[in-house]
Amino acid sequence: MKKHVTLGLENLIADPPEHLRGKRLGLLSNPASVDGQFNHASRLIHHFFPGQLKVLFSPQHGFFAEKQDNMIESGHIMEPELNIPVYSLYYDTRIPTRKMFDRIDVLLVDIQDVGTRVYTFIYTVSFCLEIAAALKKQVIILDRPNPIGGIQVEGNILSKRYASFVGRFPVPMRHGLTIGEILQFFNQKFQMGCDLTVIPMTGWKRQMYWQDTGLSWIAPSPNLPTPQSCMVYPGQVIFEGTNISEGRGTTLPFEQFGAPFMDTKKIKVKANEMIKGACLRPVNFEPTSGKWQGNVCKGFQIHITSTNEFKPYLSSLILMQLIIKHHKNEFNFKEPPYEYEFEKMPIDLILGSKTLRKKLTRLEDLILLSDQWQKELEKFKSISGKYHLYE
Repeated sequence: MKKHVTLGLENLIADPPEHLRGKRLGLLSNPASVDGQFNHASRLIHHFFPGQLKVLFSPQHGFFAEKQDNMIESGHIMEPELNIPVYSLYYDTRIPTRKMFDRIDVLLVDIQDVGTRVYTFIYTVSFCLEIAAALKKQVIILDRPNPIGGIQVEGNILSKRYASFVGRFPVPMRHGLTIGEILQFFNQKFQMGCDLTVIPMTGWKRQMYWQDTGLSWIAPSPNLPTPQSCMVYPGQVIFEGTNISEGRGTTLPFEQFGAPFMDTKKIKVKANEMIKGACLRPVNFEPTSGKWQGNVCKGFQIHITSTNEFKPYLSSLILMQLIIKHHKNEFNFKEPPYEYEFEKMPIDLILGSKTLRKKLTRLEDLILLSDQWQKELEKFKSISGKYHLYE
């Protein structure tokens, strides 16, 4: 396939900033941090800045992206080939310490985000910006595509009362920004004061989905194995806060969902009327881990037929409400803890709202509700648009 997009990592290597010469470097990365030829960022930086890479950092799911679920921590390790420490930022702390940053002058960030509010990588980087600002360190973000495009924005804005590690700042569920753009937004809008530089991509356009980039997909975490799983994730992630399987422990996480008690015939009739841009195909599946492990679940696989029409968040809210309507005695919201929050309901943290859960259970009109979000979404787009790096 013809390559269209040149990554921030590749632009760094092609034209290394002179001011990095001689500086002690750190790198926040995971297995998706590769160039178009599958060379890992750590090897490239070690080669082009010999002797300067002093420490590595890893986000949730671990340096090798091997940890499956939330609140499954990865420890600090030594990188065997480079013989430098890898500090896990999803272990005894999710905030880097002074001791970790004492080893470096500049932190390079090369992380593949997935364009959804609850995905924790952007908050790991936000904590790094705050510590870097306090310690007078520089941060350079090597930008990467938003795999679900940079145009569509969807969902309610997170309520500050429900801020957590799956939502630190008031942004919608689908934010439409690259990792470089959203971190510039965080840094300036929330006055972090970090000396932050973004090395942009070349060739990326806002209307591009991953399949338009010419790049190969490397899973940034175990349960987003394909670009298709990323496209449904802004909606399907809400099932993490329930007793409905979101497809973990199967070969199609987030693309399929269900439970042993689901009546797919009843749900499909109304869902077909309300959900645009996707086809719900009834399936049976048996998770090998996670919810309903070893039990046959009845549910659906979501097949996207129109990326322009499909609204993943609204669609999954509709599906959840239909399940509540037809299975009020079997359906349950999960109890805490969730992502180190031990009191608030997981679903409220994911939705970024308490009232939304109540409106779901009261079977209020979700189309009308989503229309009411438009004003705050337009305001968000107006503010976040100031940080756009691409047309």
